[in-house]
Amino acid sequence: QVQLVESGGGLVQAGGSLRLSCETSGRTFSRYAMGWFRQAPGKEREFVAASTRNGVSTGYANSVKGRFTISRDNAKNTVYLQMNSLKPEDTAVYCCAAAGYDGGSNYYTSNRGAYDYWGQGTQVTVSS
Repeated sequence: QVQLVESGGGLVQAGGSLRLSCETSGRTFSRYAMGWFRQAPGKEREFVAASTRNGVSTGYANSVKGRFTISRDNAKNTVYLQMNSLKPEDTAVYCCAAAGYDGGSNYYTSNRGAYDYWGQGTQVTVSS
């Protein structure tokens, strides 16, 4: 079992920045590809960013590419999401997730069904 706890959300003005953190339990964090997803009111959960288990390769949704950066520190069992140039449409609950599938060191995925463990989420609100 893997437990994930997000932090770092809050209220920010458009154009501002936030850094989300997701700390995981257990000693196997480095085995998991990690992802960030978000869900706005009345909308489905959508992919934001993902990282291979070693952090070398990453992927992003088109809507956040160039503004958001996913990174991880395997020594701290933590994955981060740096969010810059925030827009009101970025307002959502942001969740991190761990994918248990062993796809190798180059594996990451935007498919939410591939993720086995989820955090509770942290609210991000961007005011105009």
